[in-house]
Amino acid sequence: MFSKTSSIGAVMLLGVLALGTTGAIADDGAKYPDWGGQWARPRGVGIQWDQDKRPGLPQQAPLTPEYQAKLEASLADQRAGGQGLDNRYTCMTNGMPRMMALIEPVEFIILPSITYVLFEAFMPRRIYTDGRAFPTNEEPSFQGYAVGQWLDTDGDGRFDTLEVETRHFKGPRAFEPSGMPLHEDNQTVIKERIYLDKANPDLLHDDMTVFDNALTRPWTVAKKYRRDNAEYPIWPEDICPEGNGLVFIGNEMYFQSGEGLLMPAKKGQEPPDLRYFKQTQK
Repeated sequence: MFSKTSSIGAVMLLGVLALGTTGAIADDGAKYPDWGGQWARPRGVGIQWDQDKRPGLPQQAPLTPEYQAKLEASLADQRAGGQGLDNRYTCMTNGMPRMMALIEPVEFIILPSITYVLFEAFMPRRIYTDGRAFPTNEEPSFQGYAVGQWLDTDGDGRFDTLEVETRHFKGPRAFEPSGMPLHEDNQTVIKERIYLDKANPDLLHDDMTVFDNALTRPWTVAKKYRRDNAEYPIWPEDICPEGNGLVFIGNEMYFQSGEGLLMPAKKGQEPPDLRYFKQTQK
């Protein structure tokens, strides 16, 4: 049976341990950069892969001849009224690396063992920073499996750069809305260096290199995101099916008119097979 004195001592010990734990958490948190707030594309920048170039052929993608032909066929289909190789019209997730073009703003949540990238349009990215290796039996996904490590590049005792590698993909995936494809084998490897601009703490850099068998060489682009410092930033909802007037039947895509009627997407497009519907006599 404990005495009153020993009970008081136990309570004091717990208090000291609690203070020590709190201090450790605070010290640990002080090691990480401030990526709080809402991040979006810079004003005037679209959702193309390389932010400094126009989408499609001006991107000058280092594609193999086979995949260059696929891109050109995708663009031709889009000019004719189709969607080409851009699967987003079916509300399929963009996946990596395209999701980092930021359709809508994102938020970074940094914890010692994991960093979350929260999207309004997609599932969150999970970047594991606990020293783990890539799993050997991971189920492939559109966003892949990401492992990262924090770096202190200037030696000031604080982390400033997150290095990330992402693997284990499934497809189909495209770089951008032009339908610029990644390889069907889904052996993509994506490496990123994410860090704040030294002169502007409201500018975040994401230097991203894609290794993919659709490319003749690794392709590196420098993406930038700006921070909204509003006290109450607006977080828009992105619900893909809401207001989506595109209808996919079999291997064909059609439009739904404002009156709710099915319309062709391309000139001379055949109507869908209606053999199981009663035909109206004209």
